[in-house]
Amino acid sequence: MPLNRGLVSKIKLGPAKLTKYELARIIGARALQIALGAPVLIQVPPGVTDPITIATLEVKSGVVPFIIRRRVGKRYQDIPVKVLLEAEKEYLLSDP
Repeated sequence: MPLNRGLVSKIKLGPAKLTKYELARIIGARALQIALGAPVLIQVPPGVTDPITIATLEVKSGVVPFIIRRRVGKRYQDIPVKVLLEAEKEYLLSDP
């Protein structure tokens, strides 16, 4: 499967993956939305009712419509979560 090397090169600020802080913020924000009644974006497995678990499954599926804003000084870059997840997979699959 050919890799789309363009994704990693489009991320100018920060690492080409979600940091643990970004991931925690996304899961927490999405879990709050779910707890307050927002529609779930995936097919929830039977027996799963915890909003944090559902939010984690949504992030792993890449369906969360969030955008990360990375800032360095006065510069910033808006990066969709889906692009960061795809770039991380691309980076892990690439040869060193």
